[in-house]
Amino acid sequence: KSSFYEQNFAWEMTYHFILGFFFFLMAREMSMFLNTLTPKFYVALTGTSSLISGLILIFEWWYFRKYGTSFIEQVSVSHLRPLLGGVDNNSSNNSNSSNGDSDSNRQSVSECKVWRNPLNLFRGAEYNRYTWVTGREPLTYYDMNLSAQDHQTFFTCDSDHLRPADAIMQKAWRERNPQARISAAHEALEINEIRSRVEVPLIASSTIWEIKLLPKCATAYILLAEEEATTIAEAEKLFKQALKAGDGCYRRSQQLQHHGSQYEAQHRRDTNVLVYIKRRLAMCARRLGRTREAVKMMRDLMKEFPLLSMFNIHENLLEALLELQAYADVQAVLAKYDDISLPKSATICYTAALLKARAVSDKFSPEAASRRGLSTAEMNAVEAIHRAVEFNPHVPKYLLEMKSLILPPEHILKRGDSEAIAYAFFHLAHWKRVEGALNLLHCTWEGTFRMIPYPLEKGHLFYPYPICTETADRELLPSFHEVSVYPKKELPFFILFTAGLCSFTAMLALLTHQFPELMGVFAKAFLSTLFAPLNFVMEKVESILPSSLWHQLTRI
Repeated sequence: KSSFYEQNFAWEMTYHFILGFFFFLMAREMSMFLNTLTPKFYVALTGTSSLISGLILIFEWWYFRKYGTSFIEQVSVSHLRPLLGGVDNNSSNNSNSSNGDSDSNRQSVSECKVWRNPLNLFRGAEYNRYTWVTGREPLTYYDMNLSAQDHQTFFTCDSDHLRPADAIMQKAWRERNPQARISAAHEALEINEIRSRVEVPLIASSTIWEIKLLPKCATAYILLAEEEATTIAEAEKLFKQALKAGDGCYRRSQQLQHHGSQYEAQHRRDTNVLVYIKRRLAMCARRLGRTREAVKMMRDLMKEFPLLSMFNIHENLLEALLELQAYADVQAVLAKYDDISLPKSATICYTAALLKARAVSDKFSPEAASRRGLSTAEMNAVEAIHRAVEFNPHVPKYLLEMKSLILPPEHILKRGDSEAIAYAFFHLAHWKRVEGALNLLHCTWEGTFRMIPYPLEKGHLFYPYPICTETADRELLPSFHEVSVYPKKELPFFILFTAGLCSFTAMLALLTHQFPELMGVFAKAFLSTLFAPLNFVMEKVESILPSSLWHQLTRI
């Protein structure tokens, strides 16, 4: 073994000696080459390097904006690291951690589901009026397409072809052109279908026929109220007409729902139509200032249809109760819906935080709290704010008016920027009404991020923050709105390095072009200084080695 090690050491020393000798020759040749260079070479060199680094910077920035990572970093981690012997940490995880990751991924996918906005506005009376005034479209095509799918799901069934008005409306919900939908709704209302003829003998020589007409099409009134009515009052009148028609259809289908799957589907559709109409009537009453009437209508609707939670009527009820400042009733609703088994929302979390902040916000002072510490009530309020901010970190900037609001979309992504806009649009006034609540939020909300070491990988009170929210929010929100991103992506090192390199070489190219002689002197001085230690070592080697040996080595 010792002889093997000695032989290996000898080869190592020989290899390093030969390598050092070649470096010495290169340095000598380089110094001779630098002495013959002209200023034009330095101009071409710096200009070319500046151009190349600029192209790399542009490509890196484009790749980062599109895929969220650096191309150079991704290639180095994915391809070069295994070749250099790097080990991927994820490959060493056991099967249990893999199962945990897959569960969290499934949870993230479920949290990225797009939901119908419970507080969505009216297209004709609110969204279209905004377009008339500003010339901007507040709704994206993706958002409106989701609404069209919802309408087809809630307001149609397989037996619509049996009733001409419903058959027309089934096509109307699929229309992209608003005027075509409105025209189809008017056409459906003009159809009077003869339901039955009852022969009534009055005298022996003659008879008359009693003609009973089917009620008007409820879904046609819904479409007109949503899209044609230009004011909330007009929409309310149309919804009242829709309620008369929808209630009659619901009662008839309720009696026939057990006669087969076809009648059961009709009853399910008629139930959805009736619930939607009553909910929108309650929202009309809330818009027109009849808040107590709206609260009563929402409570009655929740009692009559307790299983229809897909409309999230309790969020409309919470907003109306906050307007009435009925905080005890708000707490009662929260006690029912802020349950661990139910899906959370920004309305639930931030309303709970508002109620706890209301108890201490009027006397809260950051200076006093830093001196004496937080009381139990203040600690509960701060924890509630931290909980709400962890669920949706985009809301505080809108509540604190650090970012401008826009009209909320018709669909929202829970924990996303779209949900934050929808919540703050209606609840900002309620936070302002509670004295000191916004001050407490301003002083404490950023402390949430210190509690979560790395939000993308670890959560504190909820599941890890899903990474798909930014993509979905960009589809839901209009292009003129700057989408809030959390956590904020930091620029990769290679983009910063390339930007610095591009700027430095561009500056050198400019100076070299303007002052070629002076920059040539500086370049020669810099390179001579850089190679001075190597030249010093080579001179010592030349003085030590015999001249004949040195001559033979140079010839080799």
